[in-house]
Amino acid sequence: MAHLLNTSFLPSSQTLRRSPSSSAPALISGRRSRLQVQAKIREIFMPALSSTMTEGKIVSWVKSEGDKLSKGESVVVVESDKADMDVETFYDGYLASIMVEEGGVAAVGSAIALLAETEEEIVEAKAKASSSSAAPTAAPAAATPERQPEKIPDNVGPAVVPKAAAVAAVSSTHPASEGGKRIVASPYAKKLARELKVDLGAVVGTGPLGRIVAKDVEAFAAQVTEVAPEPSVRKSADAETGIELGTVVPFTTMQGAVSRNMLESLSVPTFRVGYTITTDALDALYKKIKSKGVTMTALLAKATALALVKHPVVNSGCRDGKSFTYNSSINIAVAVAIDGGLITPVLQDADKVDIYSLSRKWKELVDKARAKQLQPHEYNTGTFTVSNLGMFGVDRFDAILPPGTGAIMAVGASQPTVVGTKDGRIGRKNQMQVNVTADHRIIYGADLASFLQTLAKIIEDPKDLTF
Repeated sequence: MAHLLNTSFLPSSQTLRRSPSSSAPALISGRRSRLQVQAKIREIFMPALSSTMTEGKIVSWVKSEGDKLSKGESVVVVESDKADMDVETFYDGYLASIMVEEGGVAAVGSAIALLAETEEEIVEAKAKASSSSAAPTAAPAAATPERQPEKIPDNVGPAVVPKAAAVAAVSSTHPASEGGKRIVASPYAKKLARELKVDLGAVVGTGPLGRIVAKDVEAFAAQVTEVAPEPSVRKSADAETGIELGTVVPFTTMQGAVSRNMLESLSVPTFRVGYTITTDALDALYKKIKSKGVTMTALLAKATALALVKHPVVNSGCRDGKSFTYNSSINIAVAVAIDGGLITPVLQDADKVDIYSLSRKWKELVDKARAKQLQPHEYNTGTFTVSNLGMFGVDRFDAILPPGTGAIMAVGASQPTVVGTKDGRIGRKNQMQVNVTADHRIIYGADLASFLQTLAKIIEDPKDLTF
């Protein structure tokens, strides 16, 4: 669902009108005549697309300056801290002036464009936009000569610099060149120079009367080789990763949001509890129903939700540090890595939705997340978070608690493990490690231990997951 653009009125040159018949206020039927306010030009503000959004980036303008707009039409695509969203207008008019171009960033509530009611007012709106932008642009213009951003130089080891300098010094004087007229070198030195692609004009000879001999060419080639490796390695690295090494890259909007959330998490007293769960039965169930579109993520989310039904305190959350809320819904947020950041699409009411519908919903959420098309309610309504790195072969890890939630579970890979059986024999089972990070203000060790026991029972006997 697209969001609506916020607008406010700007007075135009014809905004306020008085009755010309008298300079004194006129009385009509015992009432004082009112000033007629005719709003002509509206400011379009950067909307708040999520509760954590403080600024937005203009991805693209769907409409151009001068285009006629109708209520409900998409005008601009804005990148919030989590997704790209189409933003609509709820007024008819004309897009008179774009104040923040594509790629620009604006604070929530600041003007990004002007909307005129009629074509005749477009010129006036442009003039207002120019006058309002004149002051902010003057400061950067004045500040430009002071200092330009500098690119961080490539790291060069201290031992290499003197050698580079030595090479430069070598090329400035060489007795064998006889003032630049002729280079004196042995036949073998010339042949070696051709093979090693060494310019004899840059080599200092150590033979009789400054004659260049083979060892001089070899020594020079060795010096050049020692100076050159780092640039060549750097170029190959750049070609492989597509990243220009040595540059400073500002955070994207999403990375900035993640950074703020992680810093907020530091203020929460957390603790961690780990548990080993046997997955043989879950693995068998997955193989059986995988062809029907069921995903392992959906199975884990479903199992977690069913366990949370019996342990509501683990599904609770604390926002103000003074109270906590027993959430009425069990919404499982699952961490997904996307280009440029991390997002947690939410499987709402995961305890009530059947596994097949849950799997279809999960695939839809992942597609929308990677296209940056998730709506706020699809990523900010989670009550419990699952982060799974098992597909990368990670056996165990700890996750950072998202602000406002009670717990997050880190899931490792299921791996064959040698275990002791109840009859005292040695057996082989597939097992995975899960570590839960929880807010110790509202959840205690016994709470997590009991929750993990319940989760293990569900996973080790997963018959309830398909109902």
